[in-house]
Amino acid sequence: MRRLPPLNALRAFEAAARHGSFNKAAEELYVTPSAISHQIKSLEEFLDLKLFRRNKRRVDLTNAGEKYLPSIQHALDEIDAATRRLVANPNSGAVTLSVAPAFLTRWLMPRLSQFQEQFPEVELRLSASMDAVDFEHTDIDMAVRFGTGDWLGVKFDFLLGMTVVPVCSPALLQGKHPLKAIDDLRHHTLIQVNTRLDEWRVLLRSAGIDEVGFGKELRFSSTSLATAAAVEGLGIALADKHLVSKELRSGALTVPFDISLDTHSAFYLVLPESRPMSHGMTVFREWILEAIKGAGEEDDDLLPLSQPPS
Repeated sequence: MRRLPPLNALRAFEAAARHGSFNKAAEELYVTPSAISHQIKSLEEFLDLKLFRRNKRRVDLTNAGEKYLPSIQHALDEIDAATRRLVANPNSGAVTLSVAPAFLTRWLMPRLSQFQEQFPEVELRLSASMDAVDFEHTDIDMAVRFGTGDWLGVKFDFLLGMTVVPVCSPALLQGKHPLKAIDDLRHHTLIQVNTRLDEWRVLLRSAGIDEVGFGKELRFSSTSLATAAAVEGLGIALADKHLVSKELRSGALTVPFDISLDTHSAFYLVLPESRPMSHGMTVFREWILEAIKGAGEEDDDLLPLSQPPS
């Protein structure tokens, strides 16, 4: 049997301690100041300890109250978060996923039908976001984020490293200024993603290419838009071959030069550190880790230097 005081008494204690006032606590909880005083008194009797020093204009915590408050606030926060998650997601087979846009559109979406066929009882609720994940105050169960994996307060699984290569329409291998050597890039437009503006500069330097003369750029807000522009022949983009494997296999894109850049960043599956895993969360985690492994083996068959379709 747990030795637990009444929840209303704990709520009254936390509110009064936070405000330093029984009156303000009463306003917050929509009760009378005498009701707050009664709840505090009953809690002190339950604990056989004084929690407040009563003054004329405010109340102050005793040493015992100061020790008690952080744990009570944490417990109430946990109850609040659990209640919000349950109300928002009463189906234990449902999983709310927040996914980095590039990973969602380029990798996950084409494979969702495989997951649905294997686990028809699990409902995925997807949203695209790059924002930091707040598992405590939102209904997000899991997330896929891009970064270096140095986040605190969460667990994470490595999914996909990001090594970018130049990709373009096969049409650019011909024409007035065909792409035959790396230096031929001077005659073409370099497609940039706003959040990754240094990649072309670093790649050219690593290849020993003088940046002077590279003046034409086209910038986009997302990887998907940059990839679409490359397919349309608007220039040369930098992309990870895992995220453009469909276009490479179909011949819509090709890799004109055997050069690459390790971004030292990756996509990770991010999980709450202390929350228990539901059935839906467990099967999705197992599925995506296995799917990443299988897709990686398939993508390794893609040649570092692609050729246009004959």
